[in-house]
Formats: sequence, structure tokens, C-alpha cells
Amino acid sequence: MRAGPLLLLGALLGGAAAGGSGRPLPHRTLLDPDGGYWLSWGPRGGRLAFRLEVRTAGYVGFGFSPTGAMAAADIVVCGVAHGRPYLQDYFTNANRELKKDTQQDYHLEYAMENSTHTVIEFTRELHTCDVNDRTLTESTVRVIWAYHHEDVGEGGPKYHGSNRGTRSLRLLNPEKTNVLSAATPYFDLVNQDVPIPTKGTTYWCQMFKIPVFQEKHHVIKVEPVIQRGHESLVHHILLYQCGSSFNDSVLDYGHECYHPNMPDAFLTCETVMFAWAIGGEGFSFPPHVGLSLGTPLDPHYVLLEVHYDNPTYKEGLIDNSGLRIFHTTEIRKYDAGAIEAGLWVSLFHTIPPGMPEFRSEGHCTLECLQEGDNLITECRYNTKDRGRMTWGGLSTRNEMCLSYLLYYPRINLTRCASIPDIMEQLQFIGVKEIYRPVTTWPFIIKSPKQYRNLSFMDAMNKFKWTKKEGLSFNKLVLSLPVNVRCSKTDNAEWSIQGMTALPPDIERPYKAEPLVCGTSRSSSLRRNVSLKLLVGLTALGSTPSSWRWWP
Repeated sequence: MRAGPLLLLGALLGGAAAGGSGRPLPHRTLLDPDGGYWLSWGPRGGRLAFRLEVRTAGYVGFGFSPTGAMAAADIVVCGVAHGRPYLQDYFTNANRELKKDTQQDYHLEYAMENSTHTVIEFTRELHTCDVNDRTLTESTVRVIWAYHHEDVGEGGPKYHGSNRGTRSLRLLNPEKTNVLSAATPYFDLVNQDVPIPTKGTTYWCQMFKIPVFQEKHHVIKVEPVIQRGHESLVHHILLYQCGSSFNDSVLDYGHECYHPNMPDAFLTCETVMFAWAIGGEGFSFPPHVGLSLGTPLDPHYVLLEVHYDNPTYKEGLIDNSGLRIFHTTEIRKYDAGAIEAGLWVSLFHTIPPGMPEFRSEGHCTLECLQEGDNLITECRYNTKDRGRMTWGGLSTRNEMCLSYLLYYPRINLTRCASIPDIMEQLQFIGVKEIYRPVTTWPFIIKSPKQYRNLSFMDAMNKFKWTKKEGLSFNKLVLSLPVNVRCSKTDNAEWSIQGMTALPPDIERPYKAEPLVCGTSRSSSLRRNVSLKLLVGLTALGSTPSSWRWWP
């Protein structure tokens, strides 16, 4: 339901208004999969404006959370009661207790209610200098939302029940200024009636054949095609270049990725061409850069990998999502490339419990880049509410630390990842020997006695982790030699088993510019590099704990 008709209807029905705007906002997304909660947002006068359109005559809740959970969240509760609008700035502490913020930083711009919906519009600064508010940056933000059929009473907001959720968004996406002509050609790479299993995480792979071009083309824009109502189901999409030594029979059916029965042809698809993740929108290449198609070095076949996140195990879901590719024969100066960099997605990516902050680093070293520089992907984790180890893995409940870097000009490198030496990690907890040859996964420990016949996962969980031990372990992991694996765009490996390298010495550590209250954006980096970064997408798996707005 669009805001315009609602605003008009509100005026006709005598809805309350506070400085009605009616001004359009460039970004819009559905938060509630049942269609009951729409969010629109965009810049307005140096601040960020939000419009909430919710199917309720009660209160509406919206906020920002570091993890998608209720703890340490920045929340606004608003609505229209007895013809009068209200909006209150709240926050929660580590125990999820809801409290009114003494510094009110959300400003009501418009409010309306009719017989079915409530529409609220408000603004706030990106950085408020309020310790209870979350600073909004160009990184992915986890928003939380809720609503109730009753307005806020004297006792505060009532518990919302199941009318709540969380969503990852990039609130500071570039503005939609690059409007393509309606005549710009495109083709779609979308799934056809994929049945989503009733499990939390599914990776679905489908091969496509690129249209045959008689001359070189440049891809100038890629945008997601997400089936309506599945905005929270489709977590991320990767597009890979595949080998070409097979026929079109590989196009006949899709299959679950990383499955023992997955077609062999899928194994040739190693080169990342494009990546999209939840919270992102379409991406337009700069006017002097494009993704090459139509030459002998360009793909004939591609693999679309879609990660479906179904934490509530909904049944009967059928999806038709994917990507739309816009292209042109007006060739641009540079070919774009993509690099996957970071930590191998592996159980060897280990994060201890009880840590307020734990750093993981993935290294793309000189040996792989062959450009005289290093790429480091750094991820920071908070495991204070956990009593057991957190592991790297493909599930949304596991962790990843990967960056997908879209850059120009293109070089012969597509994947570059590392993992710290696992045996030295085990030696930290006192492991002396494992059973060899390794015939089981996870492998089994031989000595000492307290870990005998345990898997390395069980041994890590058995160790008595304290904050002091966790800090020492983090210091060790960041200094260990790393096993590095890098892949060329033709699927050749530098070394199948990886090569060992030491983390580089940081000559000029990055220092964040100081935040100034009321500023809208941080300034761009000023240092020139030989490879120009177009966009970087960082994938961190997350394990959102169950949460609610208040006890």
C-alpha cells in the first residue's frame, strides 16, 4: 500500500497530522512478510527521514540493534491516540529493559491514522552524541520492528507478541540518480518455482546460459529481483562464472548447493562475478566501468547461488527470485572485476564465548595479489551472551567473515582467503596429539587424557573459557601463520593445499574520523590506490538470539 492514498484518506477521515510532508522518500521495503509493515527512508536536510506504514490502529515500534536482538537497542515508539500523535525515544539495556531516553533525538514530522493503518514520519541525525542511540553509518544496519493493536497506555507499551521482527538494511545506499532508459536491454537470471525446504538455511544453485553476443558488451547495472513477500527469505545472492566444456543439459534443473549429489558441472563455478545481500538495492557501475560479456574470456555459463533463510521453518514456500542484468554495446574504459576475500568458511574459524569483542582477520597476501599490497578483512564479534564456542560455517546460525570487492581494472584473481593454523589453536587449550591419519570429520583428539576421543569442537567447548583466556586466544590467533588459498579467474589454484604466510605488519593503521554530532556522512577516503574499489560487501553470518521488545 502506497503512502499517497493513505495520506489523502487520513485527511478525509480526520486523521491527526503533525506537519504533514507528503514528500517522497527514495527507498522503500517491506519488513513484515505478511504485508503489514512498510518502511520508507531517505535523506532530508542533513538528517535521515523515515516513514512507517503499518496495518494497525495501535502503537508502532521501530529501532536499531547491534545484533538484531532486543539488548542494547535504540527504539522509537509512536502512534496516534484519540486523534493526537505521539512519539517517544526509548532504549534498552543489556537486560532488554525498556527505558525512556532523557535525550529525545527523534523528531515527529507527520502522523496519520485511519480505520486500518497508521502512518508515522520522523527524522533523526545519523550521529546524535547520545550514548543510548545507535550511530547510523554506511554499513549494514540491523533494524527491529514491532506493532500492537492498542496504543501506549500509562503503563507503557504492551507486549507485541508475534508482531515483530528484524531486518538487515543499508540505510545510506547511494541515491537512485542513474536512471536507465526504458530501452536499455536486460536479461533475467531468476529461479523458477524453487521449493524452499522447511529448514533454517538453504543454498540453492541454478545454472544459466548467458545470451550469445556477436560483440563485446558491458554490464552497466545489476539489480535484485525478489519475489514479493520474500524480502526476508532471500538472504543473499552470488553469481559465479562457470566452465564452458559442457552442453546445455546442465541448465535443465537446479540443485541444493554443497550437496553430495550436486551436479559436477557446478564445481567449475568458482569465479565470483557479482554479490548482493539483504539490505542492498540495485548497483549501477560508474560511467567509465562495466562488467565484460561477449568476449572469449567472458562466461558462457553462470551459476546463481541463492541463500534462503527460513528460521521459522515455514512450509510450502515457492520462490522465483534472482538478478536482472542491464547491458550495453557502448563499451566503457575499464573492465570491472570481483574478488572474494576474507576467512575460509570453515569450522576452523573459532570464536570463544563470553567475549565483549573478538577480532577475526582474513588475509589476501602479496603472493596472491601480485600488486605489491595486502587486503585484510576484519570482523568483530560479541559473544557475551553465549556459553559455548561459535563456529564458522554456511548456516545463518554460524559465522562468516568475507568481503566481496567489486573493483577495476580487472586482474587475474577471483578468490583469496586464509585461515589461522588450527593445530596452534588447539595447543592453546592443551591439545598435544590428534589421531592420524585423519579419517573422520571433525577429527578426533588422542591426547591429553581430558580430551581423548573428543572431536576438536567438543574439546574447544570443554575448555574453561574466561575473558582473560579469550583475550589471550584472540591475541594468539591474530599473530599465527595463516594458510592462504587464492584462485585465478580460470579456476586454476595457486596452491590447492594453500600456502603459509605471516600476517603483514600494518604500517599505516586505519583511524576512523571523529564523529561530529549532527553530521550526515563521513568524508570519503582520500588515499589513491591502484585498484579502484567500486563497492565492498561484507558477509558476516549471524546467530540472532530470540528477543522481544520488553519482558
